[in-house]
Amino acid sequence: MKKSILNALRSSIQGEILAGKEFREFYSVDASSYQIIPKIILVPKNEKDVINAVKIAKRFGMPVTARGSGTGLVGSALNRGIILDLKNFHSCAIGKNYAIVGSGIPKGLLDMKLEEENKFFPPNPSIGSFCSIGGMLGNNSSGSRSLKYGSVIDNILEITFVDGNGRKIVLPKNKKTSKKILGIVAKIDKTRIPKVTKNSSGYRIDKIDSIKDAHKIITGSEGTLGIILSAKLKIKDKPKKRVLYIIGYKSTQKAAKECIEINSTNPSAIEFVDKPTLDQIKFEFGKKINCLLFVEYDNKTESRDKKLSLIVTGEIIQKLKRDSEIFQWWKYRDSSLHFSLKSIKKEKRMPHVIEDAAVPLEKLPKLFKIIARMNKKYKTKSIVYGHAGNGNLHVRLISDRQNPEHIKSIATDYFDKIIKIGGTITAEHGDGLARSEFIKNQYGSKNYRIFKEIKQFFDPENVLNPDKIITKKSTIAKKIKNF
Repeated sequence: MKKSILNALRSSIQGEILAGKEFREFYSVDASSYQIIPKIILVPKNEKDVINAVKIAKRFGMPVTARGSGTGLVGSALNRGIILDLKNFHSCAIGKNYAIVGSGIPKGLLDMKLEEENKFFPPNPSIGSFCSIGGMLGNNSSGSRSLKYGSVIDNILEITFVDGNGRKIVLPKNKKTSKKILGIVAKIDKTRIPKVTKNSSGYRIDKIDSIKDAHKIITGSEGTLGIILSAKLKIKDKPKKRVLYIIGYKSTQKAAKECIEINSTNPSAIEFVDKPTLDQIKFEFGKKINCLLFVEYDNKTESRDKKLSLIVTGEIIQKLKRDSEIFQWWKYRDSSLHFSLKSIKKEKRMPHVIEDAAVPLEKLPKLFKIIARMNKKYKTKSIVYGHAGNGNLHVRLISDRQNPEHIKSIATDYFDKIIKIGGTITAEHGDGLARSEFIKNQYGSKNYRIFKEIKQFFDPENVLNPDKIITKKSTIAKKIKNF
């Protein structure tokens, strides 16, 4: 079959078609803990190539998955069939309050172009210079300033994509499709929607209140409903002034509880790092400082200062106003994943599976307790950092035991506790191979049936990134590479 589909692709595709062993191995991994060797890599030259590729994949029953920069942490861009590398889709046109961009444009390049116009696109994942906009759309990325500006789903005006039938669709412009989506999601069970401020699990049916919101079904869908070609993004004027506070605490519980009060002062960001991470920062902290909060404001900075000083019981270690200093300290925070890997011996690193849960902010102290109990129960250690203002913690596990049963047991237990307190199993990284099997438990049977109906509508033959979001398989501990 591989030879037949290669011939069909070669007769219809203008872009590159790669099937050599070295290419297949290169595209078999991303930034996750997984490895799946594909059969074919296609680098489309234009929209017609994408449409033809999907139609041919459907005809041959071969999976097809979109890939951006490969920075995802849960294997969303991996599959055994065709990988579509969308790096040629890097167009960028900037308007007054929007930008129309190709899905393959790196966020870093977009940032540079927006900087020239004194504008910015609010979602800012720590890997932002390297990830692609298509990937950010695919997993509904967020970042440190999502507390004020929301996730990608809150900053998108329009999406152009190719569905599993090879149809080019523009949402919400296509009214017929938009009305169909609205009709399907009308049956939502709102009681099973996570009560959090950011969420990348499942299809975001809770965000669709009118046909104007129809494009939001594609955001966070991880390429399972369509191959994104381009998007119209909301952009904003850069803040004229910022101030960043670095606050030290003796305990994580004290820091977590104080987040709730600090959030009432309307900061643009509240970020958390623990002791192993702050130990990597080139600064002399006091011996009693065991964790930090990064608290940033980007408007009414003087009045915010007064409010914050009345609340904070931790030690204000730094108050930064100069852009260069603020940038440097954010660089420390954005390096948390690197710092955590640096701190853990390679043979003791656990795969990225529980690294992205979020809970309602008032439950953040409880989340820290859940992590502590988990470490005791499973004889693990953990490094914790993340977007505390959103109740979103990234947990890197350290363990001598690396067998699949151990990994799945920890995740099952952890996710069950997260769901019970109204949280989400993934706030910004997506479901992928690590979490798709837990989505039914997250959303309940009724909402899961809606997810399957949406999948059936856009991709009836299940050729688009199968076994992500909708799956009958357990993939959390399979295809894990030796990382």
